[in-house]
Amino acid sequence: MLEALETGVKGGKWHSLIDKVNREESLRAAWKQVEARRGGGGVDGESIQLFASRAEKRLARLSEQLREGTYEPRAVKRVWIPKGDGKRRPLGVPTIIDRVVQTSIRNAMEPIFERKFAGCSYGFRPGRGCKDALREVVRGLKQGRTWVVDVDIEQYFDSIDHERLMDEVAKEIADSSLLKLIRQFLEQDVMEGMKRWQPEKGTPQGAVISPLLANIYLHPIDLAMRGEGYRLVRYADDMVILCESREEAERAHARLGELLTERGLRLHPVKTRLVDANIRPGFDFLGYRFFGKYRYPRPSSEKKLRGSIRAKTPRTSGESLEATIKRVNATLRGWFEYFKHSSRHAFDAIDKWVRMRHRSILRKRSKRGGRGRGLDHIRWPNSFFQQRGLFSLVEAHARLLQSVTSAH
Repeated sequence: MLEALETGVKGGKWHSLIDKVNREESLRAAWKQVEARRGGGGVDGESIQLFASRAEKRLARLSEQLREGTYEPRAVKRVWIPKGDGKRRPLGVPTIIDRVVQTSIRNAMEPIFERKFAGCSYGFRPGRGCKDALREVVRGLKQGRTWVVDVDIEQYFDSIDHERLMDEVAKEIADSSLLKLIRQFLEQDVMEGMKRWQPEKGTPQGAVISPLLANIYLHPIDLAMRGEGYRLVRYADDMVILCESREEAERAHARLGELLTERGLRLHPVKTRLVDANIRPGFDFLGYRFFGKYRYPRPSSEKKLRGSIRAKTPRTSGESLEATIKRVNATLRGWFEYFKHSSRHAFDAIDKWVRMRHRSILRKRSKRGGRGRGLDHIRWPNSFFQQRGLFSLVEAHARLLQSVTSAH
């Protein structure tokens, strides 16, 4: 396969790929990936632990079913997860065995499509990620591309047209057995409680193969927009177009709308905006808010952090302060790792609030009610928490800037 990726395949299409999906070695490698990601079970209730206890027999039988063409995916379990704005979005949870098959399909297909994907696409691609996309945005803003089309595709994953998607896949793959298997996953039933239905379009968020299929579906739009000279930065269905003037932004907005309409998609009429990034509030992308030369965690990102910290710092906590600080530090360090490229003053208020949460615990233990404030800053000064190892976002950011300065 590696040789064929370099030299090409006969007729420009892959006619035999199913053998790379159904062989036991491929399924075993896919299972290890599924196991590492953990996650809950699907409609059959089978857990990662249960599957692991009989994995070899299950994989051998699965390989046989795929070779014989008798494998049938189970329904996808629908669950709802909270979003940063207080709303919820649907997530489709396939069974463990379906996740194994989808992972094996993705492993076989991904190298083929990676060769053709555009450089402006960063989401769910090997060796690429959020930080790469964010760096590209920063680069564009520094070049004066401060008029931004802040794009929101309305219900993207639920709106993907199955026939158009299969046509895009078939441009590279002619293996009828694999195409049939992909279509089976697109047409899987969805179960929510006692309700069961078959979706007419879309690919469920939560399915292993969905991100790759979503990138395949938007690939022609990437090519068209970049071919016409627009500076597009896309992470899955989250994208911005960086422009030098309002007029260019208006043209980009109109052109993107046309291209999406051709594929049965629609720009959200309210959430899609033309933004001058030099004027507040700027625009949001991948958890960051961009305004002028500044970058902040977007309000919903900060709200999510505070919710996590609040859950770990109840005033009635019976664990030691050291144990609480250790748990809080794990959350703060992980959050800082992603948002460390924010402007410095983005962290002050959060640090103060985190210390207030800890002072409130100490105040409660001192038989006082209410939040930690006033004289509590004298009883338990900032140095008190510093000595006990409480992670400070401000101090971590200062160290980061110092190391960057030293490196230059």
